[in-house]
Amino acid sequence: MDGKYALVTLEARPDLKDEINKLHNIGWINFMREDPIAVKYWSELLSYFPEFQYILLNEEFKPMACGNSIPFYWDGNEDSLPAGWDNVFEKGILDFRNNIQSNSLSALSIVIHPEFRGKGLSEIMVKEMKGLAIKNNLKNMVAPVRPSLKEMYPLIPMEEYINWEREDNMPFDSWIRTHVKTGASIIKVAEESMVIPASVKEWEGWTGMKFPSSGSYIINGGLVPLEIDKPANVGSYIEPNVWLRHHLD
Repeated sequence: MDGKYALVTLEARPDLKDEINKLHNIGWINFMREDPIAVKYWSELLSYFPEFQYILLNEEFKPMACGNSIPFYWDGNEDSLPAGWDNVFEKGILDFRNNIQSNSLSALSIVIHPEFRGKGLSEIMVKEMKGLAIKNNLKNMVAPVRPSLKEMYPLIPMEEYINWEREDNMPFDSWIRTHVKTGASIIKVAEESMVIPASVKEWEGWTGMKFPSSGSYIINGGLVPLEIDKPANVGSYIEPNVWLRHHLD
C-alpha cells in the first residue's frame, strides 16, 4: 500500500462485492461471462472465499482492478493438476463443501479497469495474490493463464504460441510475461481449460455474428475459433490456457 492506492479483500470490505462484479462486466468479453462453471459457482466463490478476493482502490476510492482466486487441495505433482480453469474452479468449491483441507491457491482472474490499464497494475495484482497465498499458509500457487495477445493469433496452436519470445528472451505474450516477471514458470498447456457450449442463436447474440453453416469461425476475443454444428444447433468454444506455477519460497 502507498499513498496512491489501497488493496483490500472482500473479507475486509464485503460492501465491495458489487464493485468486483461490475469490473468483471466491464473487463470480460460477453461470451466469457457465460462459462457454465462461472455461472454456477461465482456467487459461492465470493461467499466461501472472501479472503482470496480483493480489489485495488485509488486515492478517490474508485475501483481500479480486482483479483479472484480459489484455494484447493493439490499434491504438488504437475501431472495431477486440474484440467484447467473450469476444473480448478469446481474443485475448489467441492473441496470446501467436502471439508477437504486446501494447501494450494489458483488464480482465476485479474481484471484491470480500462481507464487504468498500462500503469503497471497487473504486476501489483499478481504480487498481492501471491501475498494472500503466503499469508494463509498455502504451499503452492498456480494460474491457468489466458494469454492476452493470443486472440490476435487464433489459428496458432497454444503449444507453439507459448514458446514465442521477444528479442530479450522474455515471453512474447504480455500477460505471461507479467507472471514470469513476478516469479512464475510455465508448466504446460491446459488444452480444455474453459468449455462454453451454447445454441447457435446464443452464440450469434454474444458475438454479433451470423453462422449460416457448420464450421470454424474466428470470433472477437476468442483465443481459438468457435466450432459451429448447425444440424445439432450447438456452438462449442473450447479454450486452451497455460498453467503457470508461482514459487512462494
